[in-house]
Amino acid sequence: MGTDPAPGARGAAARAMGSFQLEDFVAGWIGGAASVIVGHPLDTVKARLQAGNGYGSTLSCIRTVYRRESVSGFFKGMSFPLASITVYNSVVFGVFSNTQRFLSHHRCQEPEAGPRHVLSDLLLASMVAGVVSVGLGAPVDLIKIRLQMQTQPFQEASLGVKPRVAALGEQPAYQGPVHCIATIVRTEGLAGLYRGASAMLLRDVPGYCLYFIPYVFLSDWITPDAHAGPSPCAVWLAGGMAGAISWGTATPMDVVKSRLQADGVYVNKYKGVLDCISQSYQKEGLKVFFRGITVNAVRGFPMSAAMFLGYELSLQAIRGDHVVTSP
Repeated sequence: MGTDPAPGARGAAARAMGSFQLEDFVAGWIGGAASVIVGHPLDTVKARLQAGNGYGSTLSCIRTVYRRESVSGFFKGMSFPLASITVYNSVVFGVFSNTQRFLSHHRCQEPEAGPRHVLSDLLLASMVAGVVSVGLGAPVDLIKIRLQMQTQPFQEASLGVKPRVAALGEQPAYQGPVHCIATIVRTEGLAGLYRGASAMLLRDVPGYCLYFIPYVFLSDWITPDAHAGPSPCAVWLAGGMAGAISWGTATPMDVVKSRLQADGVYVNKYKGVLDCISQSYQKEGLKVFFRGITVNAVRGFPMSAAMFLGYELSLQAIRGDHVVTSP
C-alpha cells in the first residue's frame, strides 16, 4: 500500500495504463511523489508511535518530535521512498491493470458487452498487485523505518542496551539511505532488506483489496452515468476515502511490520511475525495492535487523495485528454 494505483480504466485509457509506457512512469512518479510529500510527516509519527517508546498519544508524539528535531524530524527517511516511487508505482500500475484486463478477457471475449467492473476480477487483481508490491516495497519501507527510528530514544530498561546513538558519540546509526542499505547488507545480508516482508504481505494483500475496490465503486457511484470519467473532485474524494479505509483496517499488521523492521537498529528482539505478535501482546495487551490507527486513517485520506489526483491529472495532461482517465 505504499503506492496508490488507479484500478482499471475505460477503453484506450485502460490499455495505456496496463502497459509499461513512459507516460505511466512519469504520471506514477508525480502522483507517488505527491503522496509521499503529503503523507510522510504523519508516517513518521505513525512509525514512532508503533515501534518507539515514550509517546503517550499522537499529539504528544508530534510535540516531542518537533521539540527534539524541529520540522525536519518529520521528514526523516523521505528521500529514499521519494526516489524509488517511480519504479514502484509503475510496476504496480501495470500489474494491476494487466491482471484485471486479462481476467476480463478470460471471463468475456467482448468485455465491453459485460459489466464494467466485476468484484472477483478486482479482488484477484488487487491480491496479485499486493504480492508484487511487497517484492519492491519491503526494502523501501525498511530503509524508511530505519531512518525514521534511528533517533528514537529507546529506553535501556526495555531493550537491555544503551541507545546506539549515545554509544557512537551521538552519531546516528545511518548517515543516509545508501549508508543504511550498505550497513544492512553488510550485517544482515541481502535477506536483511526483506525483514518484515511476511508481515507486509499479510498487510498489503488484504489492504490492497480494501483500497482498490472501494475506490472503483466509490468513484463510479459519485460519477453521473452521462460522464465518461470521474471529475477531479470525485477522484480526490474516492481516493481519500479508500485510503482511510485501507490504512485504518491495516493497522494491526502494520504495527507488527513496523516493529519487525525497526528491530535491528539497536538490538534484535523478535524472531518473526508470531514472536512479535506474542511479545507485543504479552507486554502491552491487545490495544498495542491499534496503536497509530488514528494517524493511519487521517494520513491515509490526504495521501491517497494526492496520489490518485496527481496520477490522474498528470496522465490526462500527458495524453492531452479532457476527462480524468480513472475507472
